[in-house]
Amino acid sequence: MLMLFLFHLGYCSNRQSSKVRLAGTTMNVLIADDHANVRRGLREILDDAFLDTRFSEASNGAEVLTQLVNSRHDLLLLDINMPGRSGLDVLKDVKCIYPLLHVIMVSVQPENQYSVRCLLAGAAAYINKNNASDDLAPAIRKIMDRGAKLVQNSPGK
Repeated sequence: MLMLFLFHLGYCSNRQSSKVRLAGTTMNVLIADDHANVRRGLREILDDAFLDTRFSEASNGAEVLTQLVNSRHDLLLLDINMPGRSGLDVLKDVKCIYPLLHVIMVSVQPENQYSVRCLLAGAAAYINKNNASDDLAPAIRKIMDRGAKLVQNSPGK
């Protein structure tokens, strides 16, 4: 099963293989991770899946907040383990300041350790980085289209 839904919203199992445009506009995405190669990989996943996507990057919590103040974003991909303040602490601040911003938490940690805390703090989804190439684009489509809240299952769960 690709996703465990916390709210009954149904799941369309047929994945789209071509790029799609969400709501006919440019999607502005902030990717926050302390590893440049992870940011690059997440960007490539989204660039392959969506048309008209603009990206900005941050490597720590302070940069996340600066980026959000300086420009409008539709989606924040936020790592849990970052230098300085944790992604979970940054998430709480972000949701206080920008309550309508969609935030997807990404981590290598199993969902049973952090997913509920992230969702309670305001994240729209929790995705394991090991499965991001398969799970991230469908999760974004669900969240941006319907406002779904999702937890991605780790392998073997």
